Amino acid sequence: MSASGGTKAIVAALAANLAIAVAKFVAFLFSGSSSMLAESVHSLADSGNQALLLVGGKKAKREATPQHPFGYGRERYIYAFLVSIVLFSVGGMFALYEGYEKIKHPHELTNWYWPVGVLVFAIIAETFSFRTAIKESNALRGQRSWKEFVRHAKAPELPVVLLEDLGALVGLILALGGVGLALLTGDSVWDGIGTLCIGILLILIALVLAAETKSLLLGESAGTEETQKIEAALVDGDTVTRIIHMRTLHLGPDELLVAAKIAVQHDDTATEIATAIDAAESRIRDAVPIARVIYLEPDIFSEAEAAKGPDPEASPGGPAPAAH
Repeated sequence: MSASGGTKAIVAALAANLAIAVAKFVAFLFSGSSSMLAESVHSLADSGNQALLLVGGKKAKREATPQHPFGYGRERYIYAFLVSIVLFSVGGMFALYEGYEKIKHPHELTNWYWPVGVLVFAIIAETFSFRTAIKESNALRGQRSWKEFVRHAKAPELPVVLLEDLGALVGLILALGGVGLALLTGDSVWDGIGTLCIGILLILIALVLAAETKSLLLGESAGTEETQKIEAALVDGDTVTRIIHMRTLHLGPDELLVAAKIAVQHDDTATEIATAIDAAESRIRDAVPIARVIYLEPDIFSEAEAAKGPDPEASPGGPAPAAH
């Protein structure tokens, strides 16, 4: 899956959320609706989140340094993780607190047409933002389901914007429901209940985002399609006869590390092996352009050694050697 794209969706979401945040806060000042206050903070938090994604994308483009020889591609994962923290703390927890206070100390809504009008406007604006995110995502997700796209995308920006926009739309409907029930029943407790529901929704979305970006931060391997392309490109059947074992790791959405031990002919010269490795690296980069860091170790394949299975102490994450 391509790691490109997403900037247009981020900018669209940022513009929509800034306008909506101002409108919601004005509606809160005129009506006193806790749902509107929670929603204005939600939109403000979303605006900050989109700014974080843009900053992360810019910082990730820095050149590698001696201190960070593999570059700064993971900056995008770090800033996406910060988004989940902001959404949880500023958006979700504030909404829960405001909803609790409104239920505990209810007061009548005034100028009800302000929150209703702003919520309708916000739903329309968020729908356009969500539509842009869907359009951008469709260009990348291929035949994958939306769940698979969010779970397996290596670029975090579009899944983050998609979930934020979805959460914003559902939150607006909850806010409209809370305000509407409060007006119909004359009991403003419904406004507080709507606010609580918004808080729960934001926390759930934040937890999903945190889990997905945590996986990216820990380091994910190449996708199945990319792995198959790399394996096919590595073996030429002449000098490189097979792959003994291989590891891949995303250094960032747009950069992949490939490390493999490859089997060569036992009577090949050092020059022939070096030439074969250079050719294999070139084939890999042609097949998977984001495979920019490649380390290949030549070895002689042994059926007897292969039959023993992998050595756990030689594998990443395997048990440490016993102390002597």
